Amino acid sequence: MKGLFKSKPKTPVDLVRQTRDLLIYADRSPSDTRESKREEKMLELSKLIRELKSILYGNSESEPVSEACAQLTQEFFRENTLRPLIICLPKLNLEARKDATQVVANLQRQQVQSRLIACDYLEANIDLMDILVSGYENTDMALHYGAMLRECIRHQSVARYVLESAHVKKFFDFIQLPNFDIAADAAATFKELLTRHKSTVAEFLSKNYDWFFAEYNSKLLESTNYITRRQAVKLLGDMLLDRSNSAVMTRYVSSRENLRILMNLLRLFAANQNKPPDIISILVANRSKLLRLFADFKTEK
Repeated sequence: MKGLFKSKPKTPVDLVRQTRDLLIYADRSPSDTRESKREEKMLELSKLIRELKSILYGNSESEPVSEACAQLTQEFFRENTLRPLIICLPKLNLEARKDATQVVANLQRQQVQSRLIACDYLEANIDLMDILVSGYENTDMALHYGAMLRECIRHQSVARYVLESAHVKKFFDFIQLPNFDIAADAAATFKELLTRHKSTVAEFLSKNYDWFFAEYNSKLLESTNYITRRQAVKLLGDMLLDRSNSAVMTRYVSSRENLRILMNLLRLFAANQNKPPDIISILVANRSKLLRLFADFKTEK
């Protein structure tokens, strides 16, 4: 007889709607409800987010079903669920935050009728990028918001917004935050911004050459932190050696000041008594070229 009264399984649409209702509830002031009731609702919200993740990623028993993923994605953006999820993320427990981060990441890649509808949604709600970038200022939220941000800037229009906003200047400071994990995450996002979308990056660097490379040189290439300098040199190479940035590269290497900075960096790498193996291999592999280069240097200059 028990089988006759089993509750009907929740559809992806049901899950999204219930999640959105609870997110709206979570955003209210705690004083509006009893503490015990609020804890119960937040626990239920965590379970719903875990179920959303299970649909999108599958589980140990089954692979994700494309039709269910499409239904979930369509309802998620039609019902404007991403905004309250991002806003309420600090109110979730750690596991729910991790699940929510994975849900947001996956949704950026889900197609509905051959369209990435997440891109359309973000273009209409571009201010959400302001929240995600500012998340690096919150130690507890930085890695979650950072992971979401990297997935969102997979969309070229979203990446263009971040590059053209005042937020891009903040990354020069985020990369040097004392918390290593957050600094590394910010560096990964910065690299994604400056390498993924070739035409957008080329346009940005051309228009913003003076201030961008002044900041890049002074804050990253001449940083007192060895790891920051090393990452900055690698990223600089990735940018300047890309064919789409050939005009920027020509302008950069024509500067005497830029040459001075890079030669100082080379000296630091070579003089380091504890050089990592990859640095040693690069110096050894280029030994003859470096010796020829230095042989032509005029010491008075």
